[in-house]
Amino acid sequence: MKKINQKQRVKHRVLIANRGEIAVRIIRACQDYGATSIAIYANDDIDALHVRLADEAYGLNGNLPKESYLDIDKIIDIARKNKVTMIHPGYGFLSERADFAAAVQEAGFIWVGPNPETIEVLGDKVKARKIAQSVGAPLVNGTADPVNDAKEVLDFAKQYGLPVAIKAAFGGGGRGLKIVHKMEEIEELYHSAVREAVTAFGRGECYVEQFLDKPRHIEAQIIADKLGNVVVVGTRDCSLQRRNQKLIEEAPAPYLTDEQRERIHLSAKDICAKAGYVGAGTVEFLLSANGTISFLEVNTRLQVEHPVTEETAGIDLVIEQLRIAEGLPLSIDKTPVPRGHSFEFRINAEDPAKGFLPTPGLITHFSQPSGPGVRVDSGVTDNNQVSRQFDSMMAKLIVTGATREQAIARARRALSEFKIEGVASVLPFHCEMMEHADFTEDFKVHTRWIETDFQAKNTHFPRSTPAKNEELVRTFIEIDGRRHELALPAQLLSLSVAIPTAIKASHEKEENEKAVIAPISGVLHSWILSDGDKVKEGDVIAIMEAMKMEVQVVASRGGVLLQKAKTGDYFSAETILAEIN
Repeated sequence: MKKINQKQRVKHRVLIANRGEIAVRIIRACQDYGATSIAIYANDDIDALHVRLADEAYGLNGNLPKESYLDIDKIIDIARKNKVTMIHPGYGFLSERADFAAAVQEAGFIWVGPNPETIEVLGDKVKARKIAQSVGAPLVNGTADPVNDAKEVLDFAKQYGLPVAIKAAFGGGGRGLKIVHKMEEIEELYHSAVREAVTAFGRGECYVEQFLDKPRHIEAQIIADKLGNVVVVGTRDCSLQRRNQKLIEEAPAPYLTDEQRERIHLSAKDICAKAGYVGAGTVEFLLSANGTISFLEVNTRLQVEHPVTEETAGIDLVIEQLRIAEGLPLSIDKTPVPRGHSFEFRINAEDPAKGFLPTPGLITHFSQPSGPGVRVDSGVTDNNQVSRQFDSMMAKLIVTGATREQAIARARRALSEFKIEGVASVLPFHCEMMEHADFTEDFKVHTRWIETDFQAKNTHFPRSTPAKNEELVRTFIEIDGRRHELALPAQLLSLSVAIPTAIKASHEKEENEKAVIAPISGVLHSWILSDGDKVKEGDVIAIMEAMKMEVQVVASRGGVLLQKAKTGDYFSAETILAEIN
């Protein structure tokens, strides 16, 4: 590692353009690295953990994602006013937006991530595939360019056989993806994929490739500096996922041959070198049951599951990102030998018994485990709200052992110690998974295993009582002759005399027992049931999507469905999507 002269070194002011546990993670890295951490927050997050821990924190004066963490102009303005030198996007939100990276650089700040051009090229699945082809990375047969019509899909299937996958060229998270098992399905599924792609990404181009049945999802973590050095830090297995949303990850990826691991490492390194990659990133592959490896995509950001690689490689990936952004060389020059085995469990406020439906509300008790091999990256604590406006992740539990077997034993212990009250969580699901032979012993899991093979033993997971998020009341005060805006919790003001000039930041909606409300803020991806259909209580009637995560919209009563919202439109949480009469 290159030594830094501490006296000459610039003490950077790092604005974290994110929230929750990843913001907390970056704040801690800034503290360890000697940088000043600057948080931003939506109204609901005024007392969030990342706001409490940061050296400085500034409000975004908005609550919906589009008026807070997705508002580029607001973020840049805060950075200018507060003499920021670096901006770290975390993951999700604006992290893979080339226009945000460009705006940061144009404003004169250091961008912690790859160049905007690299984000744009690797975000285009067709261009990324061509890069992979050019370096000899393993790829199943596929079209070099987007297809023009269903006939081209049919021609491809006749040449290479079924099943085939029709994929959105500019998509991710499973949007615009259709699997064809029969020739007669091609016409319908092609047009369906195009419609989904237009709705989700604004572009309908799709390409076709052979489909790997029951594949594992393998990732290679890479870091690359501005001097041209690229190193693979290690591999992860992220096969245990629900509708393309990962739930449990582990490192290093188990049950790979030396040849498979070497092929993945070399391909990941070559793809990133060819793309001129800078920063931390992930190259994803699929591995079929017969051993076929195929390049999937590149994620041009830090991944949610980065801690399992940190634990097994002994490297702080966030500090590495800050070093790279400063122009320093990588701290390592080759892949570290894994030091044990690590699991990560995503601890979401979701009800597994209701299709992993988000359960926003007040966390009344949050007691996390500890002991040997246990790490918790949390974005919440006692008496924090899980907001309807944002994703439902509360924390990540990372458990490490000398072997996979020891890590499993420690995971069982840690999960049993983890106590969350006030909201439902996925903890019971994780406990069940760590007793399932398909995962712990035989390793039969694949990317659709939860949907196709898993039968939950526990169908009576704890429920939560949804709580209303705390409203902010805004007024104005004067300090030393300077006017300041003041935002206070409404509950606090209810204890005193009302302030005549105060403006409520949100408005309560009238309760309507017939209403079907949006469980999250996001895009209405599709209606499962049609207008006028008879529904029963508990029926899944629609799918919403936010941050690459699908959430089911469930009927709260029986009756006849009356749709009141269009697919493809964005809706904030608690918006009425339909009525059941």
